[in-house]
Amino acid sequence: MQTSVTFINLDPSETLKAYACEKLDRFDKYADNPATANVVLTVEKFRHIADININADGFVVNSHEETSDMYSAIDMALDKLEKQIIKNKKKFKKRRSTAARSKTFRYEEANLASPGDLEQEGVREIVKIKNIEYKPMDIDEAILQMDLIKDSFLVFTNAQSSEVNVLYRLKDGNYGLIQPSS
Repeated sequence: MQTSVTFINLDPSETLKAYACEKLDRFDKYADNPATANVVLTVEKFRHIADININADGFVVNSHEETSDMYSAIDMALDKLEKQIIKNKKKFKKRRSTAARSKTFRYEEANLASPGDLEQEGVREIVKIKNIEYKPMDIDEAILQMDLIKDSFLVFTNAQSSEVNVLYRLKDGNYGLIQPSS
């Protein structure tokens, strides 16, 4: 990890710099690519302040701690950073896995998660699956069929193009047609 240490109102100390760099090296296991860290150590009256910023793998985490001892301020700031990094990595993995799952969704996988987990994560659950049989018909026949069954949409094979189409009812009573483009 590439680290820069800045001292404000404090004599530059190699021991403090080495301590901060050594402690920051434990974050290399969380980063896939090289990361950069900026450490600002400040003393204001009796307060020792450690500000640490880490930029790794497309996300930035910041931490600010004030104590009466500089070493404890560094330790506390690093503990905060570790929690933030773990949280961000979990979020990133969840987003990536959700995006991949939405491309190749299987209903069996949705049953693996408990309903409580789904509510906490904000993921919507499939509650009903309806299998339909669509038969070849022209658009006029599909409109008549929709009027008979009183559904809001109808999936059918267009007799003219032999492709699957979706006919749906608009709020104003007219119809919309979804057909694949060639």
